[in-house]
Amino acid sequence: MVDDPWSSALHRLWQAASRAQEVAALADDVYAPLLATPGVHRVVGTRWDGRHVLRYMRALSAGSDTPVIVATTRSMPGAAVREPGGEPVVDRLEVAGLDDAVWPEAAFLREAPGGSVVSCTFRLDQRGWAALALAVDTSADLAAVESRLTQAVDVIVACHTGILQRGREARRGADDALLAEASLQMDSSLDVEDTLRRVARIAVPAVADGALVHLARTEGPEFVAATHVAVQQQRALEAAGRDDPWLAAVLARRGEDEDTVFLSGAALDGSPFAAPASPTTADATADAGEGPHPTVVTISPLRARGRVLGTITFVYQRPEARLPDSAFLRSLATRAALAIDNALLYELRRTAVLSLQEHLLPSQLPVTDRWDLSASYAVGDPMLDVGGDFYDAVLRPDGSIALLIGDVCGRGAEAAALTGLARHTLRTLLEEGTDAGTALSRLNRALRQERASRFLTAVVATLTPRADGTVRLSTCSAGHPPPLVLRGDGTVSEVLSGGLLLGVLDDVSYESREEHLTADDTLVLFTDGLTESREAGGTFFESVLPARLAALRGSDAAHIAESLARQARAFRDSGQDDIALLVARWTGLPPDSGLLPPDHRLEQAALR
Repeated sequence: MVDDPWSSALHRLWQAASRAQEVAALADDVYAPLLATPGVHRVVGTRWDGRHVLRYMRALSAGSDTPVIVATTRSMPGAAVREPGGEPVVDRLEVAGLDDAVWPEAAFLREAPGGSVVSCTFRLDQRGWAALALAVDTSADLAAVESRLTQAVDVIVACHTGILQRGREARRGADDALLAEASLQMDSSLDVEDTLRRVARIAVPAVADGALVHLARTEGPEFVAATHVAVQQQRALEAAGRDDPWLAAVLARRGEDEDTVFLSGAALDGSPFAAPASPTTADATADAGEGPHPTVVTISPLRARGRVLGTITFVYQRPEARLPDSAFLRSLATRAALAIDNALLYELRRTAVLSLQEHLLPSQLPVTDRWDLSASYAVGDPMLDVGGDFYDAVLRPDGSIALLIGDVCGRGAEAAALTGLARHTLRTLLEEGTDAGTALSRLNRALRQERASRFLTAVVATLTPRADGTVRLSTCSAGHPPPLVLRGDGTVSEVLSGGLLLGVLDDVSYESREEHLTADDTLVLFTDGLTESREAGGTFFESVLPARLAALRGSDAAHIAESLARQARAFRDSGQDDIALLVARWTGLPPDSGLLPPDHRLEQAALR
């Protein structure tokens, strides 16, 4: 087998090309075998950008191991005549005829023996091209030289194409990871303002140097958030987002665009993003060398469910090669729009639910100089379905007061409907003087007639003052958690009562149990959301409730209601039920009987 040094060198060149991270790394594997070609004395390579700016030149002579490398940003408009089109171009020229304004490598080629040049210019990508020039003497086989030169160029182009492809794949992987992280970050909050801030922050600095978010309003774009890698520029960006008329006009026009719009150069004239018109900036821009890169602005519509919610504007001060493409920006804007839309829908739902919940509860409790009444209601469901807890207090014709509290099974619209039916039915009957047992029986009959698919629990406590200063407590329950009484001396007792759930069977009767309250006694009614709050270890709040209530001795009704609800929420690690509390403290005491001052040390001790 004939040993072919060029074939072996070409094989090594292809292997090096498959591993190279940049084309310049192939220089030694390209130059050495070309210089080993008979008649070749010098190889000079050049690299150009699309504006005929010489970026790099490397020259190596036969017999030398030390190349001459020149890195520059030299603008050479005359080199435009050499720029190749789609295919590599091979030329044979005489050294004496080279124009230095077109051939910056001429000085190196003239120093070599011989008087001829074989050159190949080839395009690397849309932004740049390159050339390899060989100085040869008369002994060279020009056909063989041209063949080897074009084969080497084929390897270089293939290497550059592979590097670009691997870069694109890596970029896609990074973009996908960023989009996934962006979705997680933006979807992790249902608060509108927090979501908008997250949208602005998520892409800076990974995607852009600055970001602005505006919501679409009838009167025009509304600025909501901005961020920038530099603090001072962030302040300027916020000011532009709020008040700049150019930006407001552009956003108003761009709000209905289907895709991202890229703005640069003259399109930014008059904007807060335009580069200052100074010789230094102009020179830097002209040769694309040192100094700031021209600003590019992209505006993407935030579109969700067929409507435009607003826009996200990115500001870039980075090379064009590092700008994201429109497909990535469109995907990022879509995810941001969905996160914003979810947050807006959640806010609307929260407002609607809270408004409905308010209408299902009394707007205020009766005011009387003999009773200190207060209530607390805490929504437990993070998805904000309407709960079924309700309470009320009714002044009766005989001077007594009836307290009622209940809980409809489940959540949602049907539970809300039954809640309204139950509270208003009981309130109406109790106001008319109907006794608690009869009122509960009639509510049960109404639920059965309505064919309600849910059951509910309720308890009615009737408080009737006596001439001796005490109060008769009559309790009638339909499967509800028993109320608690906090005595004036700090002891806590349970009001025992029984009865079947409402809405389960026809013709159910309910009986009352009686006991009495004395000076400074407090009655506490609640729903099972309080007692069934569970900590991480599995303990229910029910087990600590008596001690927590006892520690509130001497407190007014409002403090007792709010404190118990707050403590239950802090206590629970699981359980999402609503918590309703209704508290009544007897204040009809003789003038010379002062109330005990509340001892907040007891409350703090109970929390330990």
